[in-house]
Amino acid sequence: MGDTPSTASIAPGKHRSLGLNPEDLLDMYYKMVLTRVLDQRVWALNRQGKVAIVGSCSGHEGAQVGAVWAMDRSRDIFFTFYRDLCALLTLGVTPKEMLLGYMAKAGEPMSGARMFPGHGVYPQYRIINLSNVVGAQMTKAVGSALAAKIRKEPTVVIVFFGDGATSEGEWHEALNFAGIHRLPILFFCENNRWAISVPQHKQMAVPDVALRAQGYGMPGVVVDGSDPLEVLKVTRESAERARNGGGPTLIEAKVERLMPHTSDDDDRRYRPREDLERAKARDPIERFRAYLKGEGILTESQDTAIWARAQKEVDEATEFADKAPFPDPSTLLDHLWATPPGRKGV
Repeated sequence: MGDTPSTASIAPGKHRSLGLNPEDLLDMYYKMVLTRVLDQRVWALNRQGKVAIVGSCSGHEGAQVGAVWAMDRSRDIFFTFYRDLCALLTLGVTPKEMLLGYMAKAGEPMSGARMFPGHGVYPQYRIINLSNVVGAQMTKAVGSALAAKIRKEPTVVIVFFGDGATSEGEWHEALNFAGIHRLPILFFCENNRWAISVPQHKQMAVPDVALRAQGYGMPGVVVDGSDPLEVLKVTRESAERARNGGGPTLIEAKVERLMPHTSDDDDRRYRPREDLERAKARDPIERFRAYLKGEGILTESQDTAIWARAQKEVDEATEFADKAPFPDPSTLLDHLWATPPGRKGV
């Protein structure tokens, strides 16, 4: 269980057993490509001094698009974390909205450009991300799942996090509470084996995060995070079990981090270059592209058009966000507290 899943190709015909049509697959692929193009753009903008910080999603796209695709977006709730760009785009957030956040511009919908990019709430898409403190989303997500159970709502909560979050106390508290109360929640670990700069073997004594599920009375599943169809299958099965009263599941998606931890990090100080080359061989976009071409769903000309479309969308979003104004300083204290009637604000 502890080995990183192989670079074997995705099993032929796999999408048919999942009820996916070619349009679904091409839409999933486009979201992955769009994420990669946008990810590369914000890194360039960071180097130009226009974006303060970037936490790259490159290498995580397959796990995120598969997990989101498996959920019921009309009733489920999504607690994302700072590396979940593809999850946000798949849920409906646009590159324009994301770039307003990255560039701290007025009109950013999740926090009014007051927080780390992609943080805040987006009720329309049932997205909640209130803090980029590692692991802080766990107990909030469990509270949301408890509320759904008390109200007898057919809602499943999914909370995303990295392997580093499993070393935080809130993670353990969240799983323990969810296991005891059989809450409708999926704990979705995107394990890229590096946390920030600490390899997995130095932060846990087990080969798989999923093994820890046994201690909390819930199933633990390891899935190849570079195979979006396998992630979709496992997540869908876990969500249906939770929706039918079966309680929580810990899903560990083995993914790859193709970039440093953030734009402020130099991973050459701690990560061997041969490890990065091994990771590149498991690029989820390359694997999914090969699958789609093998199934006759994606031609070379279609692939070229998809990348060009994504580039155009990101170019237009960049121009829009670059021209957008910064928030009015007079709004700095908006939404922080209520002013009693008859008194002026500070």
